[in-house]
Amino acid sequence: MAAAKAAIRAEAKARRAAAHGSTDPAPAHAALAALLGASAGQIVAGYAPIGTEIDPLPALAPLAATHRLCLPVTHGRGRPLSFRAWVPGQALGPAGFGTSAPLEAPELVPRVLVVPLLAFDRLGGRMGYGAGHYDRTLAMLRARGPVQAWGLAYAAQEFDALPQEPTDQPLDGIVTEQGVLRSAPGI
Repeated sequence: MAAAKAAIRAEAKARRAAAHGSTDPAPAHAALAALLGASAGQIVAGYAPIGTEIDPLPALAPLAATHRLCLPVTHGRGRPLSFRAWVPGQALGPAGFGTSAPLEAPELVPRVLVVPLLAFDRLGGRMGYGAGHYDRTLAMLRARGPVQAWGLAYAAQEFDALPQEPTDQPLDGIVTEQGVLRSAPGI
């Protein structure tokens, strides 16, 4: 399984890099803002992008008046993320794993997460960088109550099927420049 995942990650990075330079993310931003707009009053986690990840912050910024927003902080390999309150325009600092977040802001517990990824499939499968941060975090949050997790990606990052392990946490759906793809029922 490790070899299969490594091959998919390499191909997914290449697909994402190609899409990043040639695909307008504005339709994905609009679809994400519309999707999240229905969850007014919720605490929503985004992320500060690494490399060629789609930046969700332009879609989240307009929601600041109706939602509490936060960004993840990484605490080392094998540990779940924590989340710090974020408002548009706030200064960000290094938050581990190449990401940024407000470092002096209070911690929040999100119920809706926008999740970065390398690859996805239509069954809710997600493949990240392999450190398991989001899988551990989603498992912890879901043990406490309902949580929605939405991937944000270019359509080019879709694979027919991703290998999944018992610890892999499914997504509720994916938002791309082509619209919202909801995962199969029962996921």
